[in-house]
Amino acid sequence: MLRRRFKGSWLSFLLALSSLLGVTLACARSQQDGGAPFWSISRAGQPTSALAAGSTKQNIGGLLPMRTPGGPILTPTPDTPHSLPAVRTQVEQYTVQRGDTLGQIAARFGVSVEQIAKANDLVNTNLLEVGQVLTVPAPELRNTGPGFKIIPDSELVSGPYSILFNVENFVKQQGGYLSSYYEEIGDQSYSGAQIVQQIARDYSVNPRLLLAVLQHQSGWLTNPNPKKSDQDYPMGWADPQRKGLYRQLSWAANNLNRGYYLWRAGQVGTWILADGAVVPIDPKINAGTAAVQYLYTQLYDQAAWEKQVSQEGLFGTYNALFGYPFDFTFEPLLPPDLFQPTMQLPFEPGATWYFTGGPHGGWGDGAAWAALDFAPPGEAVGCVLSDAWVTAVSDGLIVRAENGAVLQDLDGDGLEQTGWVILYMHIDTLDRVQPGTMLTAGQRVGHPSCEGGVSSGTHVHLARKYNGEWIPAGHTLPFVLEGWVASGTDKEYDGYLTRKGQQLEAYAGISSNNGIQR
Repeated sequence: MLRRRFKGSWLSFLLALSSLLGVTLACARSQQDGGAPFWSISRAGQPTSALAAGSTKQNIGGLLPMRTPGGPILTPTPDTPHSLPAVRTQVEQYTVQRGDTLGQIAARFGVSVEQIAKANDLVNTNLLEVGQVLTVPAPELRNTGPGFKIIPDSELVSGPYSILFNVENFVKQQGGYLSSYYEEIGDQSYSGAQIVQQIARDYSVNPRLLLAVLQHQSGWLTNPNPKKSDQDYPMGWADPQRKGLYRQLSWAANNLNRGYYLWRAGQVGTWILADGAVVPIDPKINAGTAAVQYLYTQLYDQAAWEKQVSQEGLFGTYNALFGYPFDFTFEPLLPPDLFQPTMQLPFEPGATWYFTGGPHGGWGDGAAWAALDFAPPGEAVGCVLSDAWVTAVSDGLIVRAENGAVLQDLDGDGLEQTGWVILYMHIDTLDRVQPGTMLTAGQRVGHPSCEGGVSSGTHVHLARKYNGEWIPAGHTLPFVLEGWVASGTDKEYDGYLTRKGQQLEAYAGISSNNGIQR
């Protein structure tokens, strides 16, 4: 397994690795230089035989372990079992709060929606009243889920090792439906490879994993003419609102993230399957495996689910496409001595902004609770134009600015898969900083808006990643901005900023209790 040993910049790491790959990468670059989309990874070109297809690997400079072809598949076992929350054994009562849905309540208590509906004689599971008291039964547990490890954590996250993979070239090599697919998104046409790469970047989910799931579910990589239902719903999630590759793959990436970060945070001890079965999770799996297990809970009953998360399921498809998944292990993604660099509040001095969102999803609602929200000065509410400026929280290079999103690389190597990266979301196109700009802390990024994603009011959404992994805003490595320390509650968007005895509570509006100045 590849272990992190480089103490210099990530460019030094890539140059060292590229020298080991030698002529293979040089040839790949010359093939790719003509007309690749700007978001394709140009540093590594198309995958080499050791990084792409096949179940055997050449040993690249000793970086990848050699395995005997046809030998047993042995996946790594964590040193110690993961700490899981205790499974409830008692009936509980819950009072419905504003914003609750039955699905959220069921997930929180580890039971199915159907179990709560049955216990409370609910006819319409979409209709709840604030203050309504629900009886929440104890879960009806099945046998513990499989302990087979499917992928390492670094194959879930779009981190350092994903730099070496070029989606466009790989898709072309396979020659399936994906290689000729185009989809209109907004007013632009995107190829299948561009969609995969964009979702990998936005959600920070490894593109190899996305392609493996796509192939496993519908054969899009190798089959030039999949059946109509697979063309409409390539992930198998038959929601009429989610037709097409972009929406299906976004759904999959969001759910992969949800499983990964729930496991990372120790907030889940059981899976609820598509048939309502409640399955205790084997504590010896890893977070990457938890991500895949969770995705497939959304699609299958217990018998089918157990097959999908076994050696015969997604693991087999991944292995056929790219080789043994654990040959791509890059650990630790988060070093034990990791600390946040000094950061300041994301606006100019003097004006009062408002802390409107505590810890919530970095991208979508599955990507950890990595983000905080701040709204600009002004009396108007909703999506209104603002002359206020969002400013850089730290020094760093702007590596992407599109569709409301601006990403700043704090280590300056130009790679958003490595080191500390800041996401500024909902930045207006007008006056927005351009990629390639080096900003120092306090310099202008752009104006807050509702552009990009989903937003009900003008604000900036601020989130952190390290080595591609979303960093929760209110947990063991809290978001700290000029001494203000973020903390969360058990409810998304709730939370606090605390500094020297002063505390602000997040509030989705303008109040004297959530105003903040630099």
